[in-house]
Amino acid sequence: MAQQARAIRTRRLILDSAAAVFAERGYERATIGEILARAGVTKGALYFHFASKEELALGVLGAQLLDEPLTPQDVKLQELVDQGFLLAHRLQTDSLVQASVALALDSGAAGVDRAAPFQAWVDQVAEALTVAKARGEILPHVKVLDTAELFSGAFAGIQTMSQVVCDRDDLTHRVVVLL
Repeated sequence: MAQQARAIRTRRLILDSAAAVFAERGYERATIGEILARAGVTKGALYFHFASKEELALGVLGAQLLDEPLTPQDVKLQELVDQGFLLAHRLQTDSLVQASVALALDSGAAGVDRAAPFQAWVDQVAEALTVAKARGEILPHVKVLDTAELFSGAFAGIQTMSQVVCDRDDLTHRVVVLL
């Protein structure tokens, strides 16, 4: 059990280090050597968890997805609101999530499937909207996929604007306005 806990800590340390290097230098200019130095682990430890720089980037990108589901709500749209506020909080407090979003927006990250996190956001929102529509929480004529894509894109835009304008200090307010 202790070995498993240590492996989990090592994996997180490597992800945090990679996230910091990707955030500082961009994916293209980041090197495995820099990530190793930042993490203070051996090359073998890194390659035990991640087979390549691309796989490491995909691990960082995956950090923005929720590890645990939120508490189910009687009103499905409330779950969507809760997800938005939780992601906003994580963007303000978790450097791995911050780097994950920056990597998703890094046009220099050639060879990395940067579309995957956007699709995951759309899928998560669409799932909530589908249930909400079935429960009568949204109007019957609302197109779930169109709305999910609009919401996800708008959220990505406001968080980017907030990050550029004021280092995400006003992100909660921007999410309130969006919702």
